[in-house]
Amino acid sequence: DDHYLLQCLRYIELNPVRAAITDDPAHYPWSSCQSHLGLRPGNRLAHHPTWLASGSSPAERAQWWRIFLREAISDDELTAIRTTLQQQRTLGTTAFQAMVQAKTHRFAGTHPAHRPPSKKARPPE
Repeated sequence: DDHYLLQCLRYIELNPVRAAITDDPAHYPWSSCQSHLGLRPGNRLAHHPTWLASGSSPAERAQWWRIFLREAISDDELTAIRTTLQQQRTLGTTAFQAMVQAKTHRFAGTHPAHRPPSKKARPPE
């Protein structure tokens, strides 16, 4: 849904900051961030309808995106994004994951990060 799309887009645009490549995502030239902030007009980036709905004009959308980028991504959201990326799974609601699973015939959810306890036989005491 729209929530997950925007969270993932923000996650991607903040990657250069997390990687300590730059302190401002708008300074990273190989990102859509400059376009979202109105700093690269006239490019060929096709904006997602969800992002376009964030404001009624390019200036409003740029201002909203600036504010949204400054908001911290919660630890839970970072974990969810990273886990789904690492496991090559689907990020979204349970209903969305079920729809993806039905269409792809592939498990769409994530597995726990740890292995279940082993059932090794204990040595006699």
